[in-house]
Amino acid sequence: MPASRRHHRTLAVLVNCLGVIAAVPALPPAAPRAAAAPARPAPPPAAVAAPARPAEAATPIPTGVPAVPPAVPTTGPAPVPASMPPVSVAVGAAGTPAPGYRIEVRNAGATPVETLVRQELPSGSRATTVTGGGRATGPVRATAGEVTWRLRLPARSTTTLHTALAVTGPGRSVTAPTCVYGTDGTRPYDCATATWVGAATAPAAQVTAAPAWRRPPVLLAAFAALLVLTGGLLWWAAARRRRRPATTSGGTIGASGATGTRPAEPVAASGAGGPEDRGTVYPRPALPTPAVRRRRPPVWLVVGVAAAVLAGVVGAAAWTATQRVAAMDTTKQPTSGAWVGSSVTGALGVPLRETAFEFTVYRMSCGTGVLPAAPGGGRPCLATVGVRNLTSEQQTWHGQLQRAYLPGGNWVAADENATRVANLGRDVFAQPVAAGRRVLLPLVFTVHGGEPPKQLELRSGVFSAGVRVDVD
Repeated sequence: MPASRRHHRTLAVLVNCLGVIAAVPALPPAAPRAAAAPARPAPPPAAVAAPARPAEAATPIPTGVPAVPPAVPTTGPAPVPASMPPVSVAVGAAGTPAPGYRIEVRNAGATPVETLVRQELPSGSRATTVTGGGRATGPVRATAGEVTWRLRLPARSTTTLHTALAVTGPGRSVTAPTCVYGTDGTRPYDCATATWVGAATAPAAQVTAAPAWRRPPVLLAAFAALLVLTGGLLWWAAARRRRRPATTSGGTIGASGATGTRPAEPVAASGAGGPEDRGTVYPRPALPTPAVRRRRPPVWLVVGVAAAVLAGVVGAAAWTATQRVAAMDTTKQPTSGAWVGSSVTGALGVPLRETAFEFTVYRMSCGTGVLPAAPGGGRPCLATVGVRNLTSEQQTWHGQLQRAYLPGGNWVAADENATRVANLGRDVFAQPVAAGRRVLLPLVFTVHGGEPPKQLELRSGVFSAGVRVDVD
């Protein structure tokens, strides 16, 4: 064999060996076998069928491929589960001449509960009687007047409280909502409301419509009809005055040939003189009948009637437009996207319904003592809101649709981050409201400036008219 061919064959063998070595994966080093290990007896059948303990789990065989890194847990704080104690409140209006309320706070649990009870006082009222060690505070710039109690509710007990109010306008209905909070005063356990209606409350005055003969459209229509009737009578009188009787007189045969008669026809020249030869007399009018001309109403009558009708139409249109403009509410804020239903306005503690939800705002307070200040500045305003789903299926709502209107006309949407903090890390807008269920939660609005909001707008969806609550 030539030397060159031997060299080629040797090189090919070396290349093939290197390829085989590269293709074989690296094997783990063999563990040294235990020396003089005593043989263990075979386990009984019962032991074989027993499930393996976690410590005896099979060890995965290494394959040389890097293992998948373990999942990294999220660093965000997990929401704290809200452990609400079984505390409830019931409010009833007292049958007294002055506004009065009976408040019952019940603890159905097996342990005592520390609570803070707040009763909102409507504007223009003050507390005259407070029982149970309550404390009445007057209205300040950011919050309304209220009566507060700090109570330690024993296990399975009911505490009864009484309040009496004095209002500036006697005889009007007064609504005073009451809520039970935790010791921090932000998390509501339960809320209730009641409206006191006085015995001397007079019904709302009803506006009676003006008589028909005093309404402008009726007066204008009567004036136009009078003008048309007068013009028609004048035209009829003028036409009758100008009318001439059409007289047609028949001719008579006579020898004198007077006016209105026609002479006899001449006899034929034959001179026979018989009846067949006599001429025939035909009655003909003395004068030709004049052509009858169709009479038309005078121009002044047509112009007058048209002017009267035009004046009546313009007056009726102007009066209708004036009434519609006067009926517009110029103080109402515009509602974008309010396509379904009509907007309802009420006060604190009054349940207001829209297409899907029933909203009740029990309390509204602003200030740094309510919640920590927002990172970007501004004052947090906390509203205690009750939401009830009126439909037969679950409904979702959004924080950007809940608005607080300021005195200047501007509005701010609900602060979702601050609302999550007030609800102990729970996102209330991410969880739909079940059918027929009522939820009670705090909503936070961050406002800039010294003036608190004057009105809240709450709605279930973009195409809902929503409700408006006066909170000032």
